[in-house]
Amino acid sequence: QVQLAESGGGLVQPGGSLGLSCTASGSSFITYTTGWYRQAPGKERELVAAIADGGYTNYTDSVKGRFTISSHSAGNTVYLQMNSLKPEDTANYYCFLVARTAGRTATYWGQGTQVTVSS
Repeated sequence: QVQLAESGGGLVQPGGSLGLSCTASGSSFITYTTGWYRQAPGKERELVAAIADGGYTNYTDSVKGRFTISSHSAGNTVYLQMNSLKPEDTANYYCFLVARTAGRTATYWGQGTQVTVSS
């Protein structure tokens, strides 16, 4: 079993920055892809950013040029740097990990961290 712990959310003004971290612990695993989804009240869940083993990254169009995802395998950590934040970025952000462990592929989720962008 793998557990994800994420942190870094908070309240910031428009134009501000936040960094989200997601760290995996538990069973040994091989990462296929990891990143964040977000969901705001009344809105569909959307993929924000993802990174695959090997460094390939993917971003939803609305965050391109503002958000950067990176992985730090030594610490089983993924980091999302969010710059130039907008009110529409307000959401609960959920880290996810698609990984292989004990001969199985599974998706794991963090507990969520709230990002609020408001003046």
